[in-house]
Amino acid sequence: MAGAAHCSLQAKRLLLDPKFEGYKLSLEPLACYQLGLDAAVAEVQLRDDQYTLDHMRAFGMYNYLHLDSWHQDNVYYVDQFGRVMNLSVTLDTALQKPREVFRLPTDLTACDNRLCASMHFSSSTWVTLSDGTGRLYLIKSGKRGSSASEKWEIVFNEELGSPFIIAHSVSFVKSDAHSLAVLLLRVEKDELDTKGSGFHVNLEWVTIAERKEGDQRYEIIKRRVLQGKSVPHYAAIEPSGDGLMIVSHKPFTFMQNESDKLEENDDAKVSNEKKDPLYYWQQTEDDVTVTVHLPQDVTKDDIKIHFSPDNICVTLKDQPPLMEGKLYSSVDHESCTWIIKEDKSLEISLIKKSEGSRWPELIIGDTRGESVLDSSQCSEIAESLMHLTSEVMNPNPEKENPPCNAQELEECDAFLEDGASLCRFDGDTLKVTHIINLGSNQYLFSVVVNPREMPCFCLRHDVDALLWQPHSDQPENMWEHIATFNALGYVQASKQDKKFMACAPDHSYAALCECLRRVFIYRQPTPLATVLYNRKEGRQVGQVAKQLVATLEAHDPILGFQATSERLFVLTTKTLFLIKVNSGN
Repeated sequence: MAGAAHCSLQAKRLLLDPKFEGYKLSLEPLACYQLGLDAAVAEVQLRDDQYTLDHMRAFGMYNYLHLDSWHQDNVYYVDQFGRVMNLSVTLDTALQKPREVFRLPTDLTACDNRLCASMHFSSSTWVTLSDGTGRLYLIKSGKRGSSASEKWEIVFNEELGSPFIIAHSVSFVKSDAHSLAVLLLRVEKDELDTKGSGFHVNLEWVTIAERKEGDQRYEIIKRRVLQGKSVPHYAAIEPSGDGLMIVSHKPFTFMQNESDKLEENDDAKVSNEKKDPLYYWQQTEDDVTVTVHLPQDVTKDDIKIHFSPDNICVTLKDQPPLMEGKLYSSVDHESCTWIIKEDKSLEISLIKKSEGSRWPELIIGDTRGESVLDSSQCSEIAESLMHLTSEVMNPNPEKENPPCNAQELEECDAFLEDGASLCRFDGDTLKVTHIINLGSNQYLFSVVVNPREMPCFCLRHDVDALLWQPHSDQPENMWEHIATFNALGYVQASKQDKKFMACAPDHSYAALCECLRRVFIYRQPTPLATVLYNRKEGRQVGQVAKQLVATLEAHDPILGFQATSERLFVLTTKTLFLIKVNSGN
């Protein structure tokens, strides 16, 4: 992480409500519609060898319902026959059955180690799709959401190794060629990890571009792999395809291919050679002695040394100065001398003006020299530090203030060994350019507010949940606080059975669902039409935030959950539910 800018998230005070009083349970009825599915959702159960928490997070808690942010109230899922099914809603009371828009060419049941099929909507007309067997499809869809204009056509498909799910994708134009960048997620066996889970997480960043021949064919032009030890909470490519942002519990680093490693090894050799000290120096209370090793062909006449009270300059054979700069402290320049010793080394003697003072460096800012201590000086330093050490652990502790007992700490005081962090990676250098230590700011969920921007992520700040919009093209405002869900951070912590969280793109409400049946909706505070008083404080209440609860008529587990500004979509194994939350304009 060397060289990365350590940043912080700046919350907007105007979006925070310190006087928020809590949610009031509302019994107002929610219109709920349900559609029976012709075929069950293509759910893939975890295998016996997928036993880690990372497998559960990546695949066991996978959201099988995909929201098309480019076209309002347009959702997709894949059924057990490999059909990509679409539901596009215009009127809740006149719902059509989900329709087939595409069928995966491969037989999904034939692959033993397959994952769930996944997809991502890269633009209004492009889709990336995976069948869960390790094959990636690039699809030109036409304008989606309309049966007349929507036609899915494969323009690229290729086997990319072991099975993966698609984490994110973007469509952009670079060097006059249309390109797509896709982020693939894998959890792979790690034979070298004997102390941990035995697995590592790979994020492969694949760039696919249109061929220059103009035949509308596409090919992979770049493949890069990041590796980490935890499934990322959030991973997204910048709209320009130039960078990548990751929120994860443990750090990710780019893996190098062999040619990169060879280049780096060469660079390391060169830097190691440069690290050999140019000169050695040692000091007493009165003087400083500097030793410089000279090239074989240098004679006394080739050496020019200029002393001044505060500076030194050493030159060989009219070359650029070998040593030059301001000395740490003043010297008696008229008493300074130099000689060439028998081993062809140059020895310079500097007489200190202030006797007894120790110099931490010879020339200010020059790191090419190495200080040498003799045995007597080492003994002096050790003796001066003796009073700071003891042979007894915690000698004579105060009986009134015993050492801290870790068992007395409460759960909220626990500090994780590795705190979550938000990192921005540069696509060219493959280095981290920005890093934010999220500490106690728990990651909650992500949402697409504007499909032309990166997805937003929601973090817990104290009791609230704050929504952050990344702006990769604004270095001074790279993460903007755009909305607050009051007390949601506190409320969601009490929901032990929660599975998915989401919010409306217009921030009008947030919602979470449990593994079975129940959905909780939290509206933003709204002004009251009638007068309401707080009885305890005797003051008028101007607005109230409502909590609503919907219980679905289903016994199957919830597999997918998506929110739009008007409604919630909830997918179970055999049913798709629509909950009308807000009425349209």
